[in-house]
Amino acid sequence: MDFAPSPRALALQEPLRRFMQDLVLPSHGDWLRWADAGAYPLDVIEPLKAQARAAGLWNLFLPELRADEPGTRLANGDYAPLAELMGRVPWASEVFNCSAPDTGNMELLHRFATPAQRQRWLLPLLEGRMRSCFAMSEPDVASSDPTNLGTRIVREGDAYVLNGRKWFTTGAAHPHCRLAIVMGVSNAAPDAPAHQRHSLLLVPMDAPGVQVVRNIPVMAHQAIEGHCEIVFQGVRVSADHLLGGEGEGFAMAQARLGPGRVHHAMRTIGQCELALELMAERALERMAFGKHLSDFTNVQDWIAWSRVEIDQARLLVLHAAWRMDVEGNAAARTEVSAIKLVTAQLQTRVLDRAMQVFGAAGLTPDTPLASLWSWGRALRFMDGPDEVHLRAIARQELVRSRAHRGENVLHLRRWMPPEGGIDG
Repeated sequence: MDFAPSPRALALQEPLRRFMQDLVLPSHGDWLRWADAGAYPLDVIEPLKAQARAAGLWNLFLPELRADEPGTRLANGDYAPLAELMGRVPWASEVFNCSAPDTGNMELLHRFATPAQRQRWLLPLLEGRMRSCFAMSEPDVASSDPTNLGTRIVREGDAYVLNGRKWFTTGAAHPHCRLAIVMGVSNAAPDAPAHQRHSLLLVPMDAPGVQVVRNIPVMAHQAIEGHCEIVFQGVRVSADHLLGGEGEGFAMAQARLGPGRVHHAMRTIGQCELALELMAERALERMAFGKHLSDFTNVQDWIAWSRVEIDQARLLVLHAAWRMDVEGNAAARTEVSAIKLVTAQLQTRVLDRAMQVFGAAGLTPDTPLASLWSWGRALRFMDGPDEVHLRAIARQELVRSRAHRGENVLHLRRWMPPEGGIDG
């Protein structure tokens, strides 16, 4: 088991680091000014995208990238350190055409799209000429169990008719969002297997009946690309807009999540690294009661625990990525739940410590800390709440235990003292 990046991936890390330092970070002020004015910062993003593609830093996330498609094909383990570097500036992934939810959507289209669907949707996404969203969560059901979904996809002749309400649909407010991949029930028969009732429908955002109701703020912050509530009312698309086969939507949606969670986790680790660096620097500079904060034992403990926990989480993510590369996404399902759980909680812990060291300034927009903390808190719901992942990990552990039940009886017997005690 070797987590060292390949020579090809290592060769990309330094150019990416320089690109982030020399081009992305200096553009952050302009990005914020556009965003604060309520306009998506296309004038910032688009020139950087062109430069990133010219530099060979494009579509780095897709292990299945074909030779005739733009970008650099990397395994999950090779992409993970690059995602960590991108994560230090939350909007940077779009510059390299590596941002969610497009990454997962491109992977879905790559694996399941027909040639016509590839031409209409996948190629523009790979080129960075459009954006997309994935509409699954619903306000009226516990969407952590997708079998609850109420959105209906009904076949009528040579078309499908879609009715439902979705929310927290990330990316739907982006000015270049052209496609929603919508998950809904296509087989409502009571005796249909729970995981074979859903389908995925490719819905143009300008189709009649698609209404973006609102962009929902998260922790009082409004994402400029949107976490939107969308109503689909009598939306009619031709039958060739179905992705894959009827009843295959649940399995396809699950397949989409594995790599995306590695990407999220490594971006989170990049943000935690940034918070730790800021915390340590602030502790060396700030004085209280005649001493630098770095001289106080509790602050030293915060710095030390943050270092250890970040490194632990990174190793866990790299192990999950390694297993996906070696054994496939399905084999790493438990590991993927683990990294989603661990890194979201890590982000709120490390950011909380950094905010405490910064004092009141840590609560303001003068630092990225408060915004990154709120994103970490939101991640404990996104792609499934903590409790769902804990349940998945526990169930797998119990399956393993049942398969080897009784094997530790001899161990326990030998561990126990002999009858009669020492002198028995």
